[in-house]
Amino acid sequence: MLSALLSDERADAPLWLCDLRGLFASEPDGLPLTLRLLCPDGEGRAYALMIPHWETEAEKELLLRFLCAHVYNLLSAFSGRVICFCCGEPLSALCREIPARFEGGGLRKVMNIARRISGSFHFRFAPWEPCGDAPAKTPETALGAALRRACAEAGRGGLVGLDVGGSDIKLAAALDGTLLYTEEYDWNPAASPTAEGILDPMLALLLKARERLRAAGGELNGVGLSFPDVVIRDRIVGGETPKTRGMRDNTALDYEREFKKLGDLKEAILALCAPGGRCRICNDGSMAAFTAAAELAAGGEDAAIAGGVIAHSLGTDLGTGWLLPDGSIPPIPLEMYDLLLDLGSRSAAAFPPEDLRSSRNENSGMPGLRRALGQAAAYRLAWSLDPGMLTGFVQEENGLLTIPTAPEDLRKPALAHLMALAEEGKPEAEEIFRQIGRNLAAVVREMDWIFGATPPARFLFGRFVKSRRCFALLCEGFDGAETGVRLKAADEELANTPLMRQLAERPDASVAQFGQTVGAIYYAVF
Repeated sequence: MLSALLSDERADAPLWLCDLRGLFASEPDGLPLTLRLLCPDGEGRAYALMIPHWETEAEKELLLRFLCAHVYNLLSAFSGRVICFCCGEPLSALCREIPARFEGGGLRKVMNIARRISGSFHFRFAPWEPCGDAPAKTPETALGAALRRACAEAGRGGLVGLDVGGSDIKLAAALDGTLLYTEEYDWNPAASPTAEGILDPMLALLLKARERLRAAGGELNGVGLSFPDVVIRDRIVGGETPKTRGMRDNTALDYEREFKKLGDLKEAILALCAPGGRCRICNDGSMAAFTAAAELAAGGEDAAIAGGVIAHSLGTDLGTGWLLPDGSIPPIPLEMYDLLLDLGSRSAAAFPPEDLRSSRNENSGMPGLRRALGQAAAYRLAWSLDPGMLTGFVQEENGLLTIPTAPEDLRKPALAHLMALAEEGKPEAEEIFRQIGRNLAAVVREMDWIFGATPPARFLFGRFVKSRRCFALLCEGFDGAETGVRLKAADEELANTPLMRQLAERPDASVAQFGQTVGAIYYAVF
């Protein structure tokens, strides 16, 4: 079996982690392994794997990558204090080679985050024992009523919602229940060598919003902000995303000290607010989940959110968020965009991360899911299906193929062009979005393994949803994977709250693009 998988890899075929897991589980004489994770909050989780016997060094290496991917994915989802490998020999000897791989290279990313969150992280080893019972589910509560109260509270005072992305910042401002204006500011945070280059644009937009609110007779009373990084209790604590790449590469500063400035963003925002002002910050995917839940609650669909809501924001990257049935956002990284799901596709993994043909994430250097979803996936798939679709949008220097960001940033125009080709019916462009839908199905399958049974719907926000045709193509690819999950577009049909209905009526904005900014307004007072 392992030799056949290696042949598939050499043939450049994908080796999806969920498929390998099922294949290995069918081995009658496989070696049992229980992975035990101690989360930062002290919760314990256990996962059962079956590992086939290996004979050659190449087979052993494939199994090591398989195990490292599971450890990496669990830490991307939960972070942790300890991971314990429970198994017998010879598997224990194999597992003892894993810790060294996480002390260098791209795998180190999740270790850095774990140490920032918990202060330390350790690998441990123990004899094999079965998994035991799965953790109890969060009890259901009156989530709909709590969300409706937040929507009512947002009808008083001056409130601003910010949705921070990789290529733009979107803002919406409301005063006493009236949506005053929306704004979109293009930027490239990854190019900033300092924290100020990331903080200043956000604070400048808020200063402008404060002046607009004052001109309308109000004040800045609250801010809700979604930020594409690990955010726990209103603080940015991850520090390993593409947004901070310029800071990490700046050898003239102490990165940990510089990154802490981002963690203090809440205090900087509160200093701009009127006395008694509020500020709440969460991950962009979590804001998408909150926004979908608020709109469903306003529409009286309490049954649809009783078990919690999962949403994805699909644009520059993939954001993933989960609003639990009690109305809380789990204090975990939930960095699905960075999952290691395809251990094959060798040619794409051979390109440098900066090359648009690469399957490797720029922040980790690993073949992460970011390059299978979002705009980076659209570029890579376009080049593989028909390079002519990117004519005029690419440049090649020293063998590196990229979408230019200077003197003009062509990332968003390139994606808009590919979406227009799909809307026109170009087969190769249509296949881009079908394949991204199939890749999104792989995320769902992995989330079900990591978290257990998840809600039966996924709400999608972002530029990919703005086009009904592109969303339909995503659904075609996704539905073909038979996950048992439905995709739902966060578009005008989801507009039920007063502010979201006003947004839907604006000719210069759309719910798909600016919906999370309205959700952020409600989140500020939730």
